[in-house]
Amino acid sequence: MSLHCLGVAGGELIIPTIILLYGIDIKLAGSLSLCISLPTVLIGIMKYRQRGELKIVKNNLSFVLCMAIGSVLGAFIGSRILIGIGAGTLQIILGVILLISAIKIFKNKRDIINSATNSQ
Repeated sequence: MSLHCLGVAGGELIIPTIILLYGIDIKLAGSLSLCISLPTVLIGIMKYRQRGELKIVKNNLSFVLCMAIGSVLGAFIGSRILIGIGAGTLQIILGVILLISAIKIFKNKRDIINSATNSQ
């Protein structure tokens, strides 16, 4: 199973795993998740480049730039917000995000199964 199917670079799986298996603070686990995901992203970019698929990026450069700027701003703002939030609060927020994500996944899967059953 590749990381890209697990959310943003697999953060929905990697961060809780780091916290639960290694007992690391949630803030450090978030940073470690990024360090773990970075090589995967770099290899993906290299593979895209080898296949000549980066043309898609060039064709949508304004969208890619907007997403990159939003990502950098989000990371900056998020890092400033994290300074004032305790680890316990972050764990609750992460738990809520994971629950919402799980509910959406199961609802989507149910909708797909229902539509496949109705079309037969």
